[in-house]
Amino acid sequence: MTEPVARIAIAGVSHHTADVMALETFRFGDEPAFLNAAGRKFHGVLLLQTCNRVEVIVEGDGAALHDFLTKQGRSGFSLLEGRDALHHLLSLAAGIESMIVGEDQIIGQLRKALADAQEAGTASSFLELCINKAVHVGVGVRKRTQINRGAVSVGSAAVLLAESELGTLEGRHILVVGSGEMGLLVAQALMAKHLTAMYVANRTYGRAVILAEKIGGKAVRFTELYHYITLSDVVISCTSAPHPVIHKADLKEAMRARCWPVEGHPRPLILIDIAQPRDVEGGAGAIDGVRLFTMDNLREINEQTMITRRAEAERATAFVGEELDLFIRQLHRRAADDCIATLRTWAEAVRMRERDKALARLGGADDKTAEVIDDLTRVLTKKILTDATASIRACAEEGDRSAAEALVQALTRGGTVVTPPESGDTPE
Repeated sequence: MTEPVARIAIAGVSHHTADVMALETFRFGDEPAFLNAAGRKFHGVLLLQTCNRVEVIVEGDGAALHDFLTKQGRSGFSLLEGRDALHHLLSLAAGIESMIVGEDQIIGQLRKALADAQEAGTASSFLELCINKAVHVGVGVRKRTQINRGAVSVGSAAVLLAESELGTLEGRHILVVGSGEMGLLVAQALMAKHLTAMYVANRTYGRAVILAEKIGGKAVRFTELYHYITLSDVVISCTSAPHPVIHKADLKEAMRARCWPVEGHPRPLILIDIAQPRDVEGGAGAIDGVRLFTMDNLREINEQTMITRRAEAERATAFVGEELDLFIRQLHRRAADDCIATLRTWAEAVRMRERDKALARLGGADDKTAEVIDDLTRVLTKKILTDATASIRACAEEGDRSAAEALVQALTRGGTVVTPPESGDTPE
């Protein structure tokens, strides 16, 4: 009988089963406070929050994680443990689980989740090992397959959505709200669209200036946001603000300034909100002339890209499976090392005790004699443990940690080795 490979559990929601509202409801606004609270319950905790998923990764028991999240007021989440959790983590880094299959941003997001946990003091050595392995697999998949060839990020998918709605972006005026990683991705995707003007607005004006200089756009102060909304054909908003930055009442006023002189209706505005939490206040889509799109609308873009990347995703899945087996064996070897360390600590204590007894019986033994006896006891102990160490390592590497621990207990405490019968075996 084999035991679970590791006490790892992952719980959360993602674009696979949750819409924007469900993701927003599940999200943890104060990440350090959450990590601090969870860190008191689990040996290690990471929080991964992106625009498409919110997942809690712990070194601990799945049932305990379920209870903890329930007490945090969360529900409707999936829960994975052991091998399934590890497979999910590696698949995630490979880009297989992403809304935009093959996107590269997930690797940086995993690294950030680990860095945040390290800063909060909740990153156990085991979780560090798991995340580093996942990142290694993610990089390996992209080197060995073409899963990210021509792949679009969420940011560039938003640009494709705008282009599909307008037919072309050539000659258009576009405003990007937010100058973080997502804002950069959006701006880079827009650079090849032959725009008449690209504006960049950010709550911190200096950051807007930096991004605008990179892409040849115009930095906009946040106090001028609605003026530039009035001037733009498309607004793509992707800030990290914990609350809406585009408000319904102000947007309605801005749309009045876009009215056609004769018809009285405002010139249409494509407004794409890819922030999580959302940047655009609820109800804004009902304003005359506003065509509001959210992350939910990008699912169709993913379906289109999947058609061209399905074969590469299959190759990536196979690679993930191979790497998972290797990683599990690595974890088993770690388990074997723990068992062997316990055995060697016990054996060393016995050796030193018996060596000292022998030297005491010899009386005033000189240094040479003491050295010979010490060497003799070391060699004997090593030889005696050789076969036992090999057996313990073999059991652990096959995932049978209970048998490995039983061997150690039999050697250190006496008794017989008793292991549970295999499933289906009937005791005689």
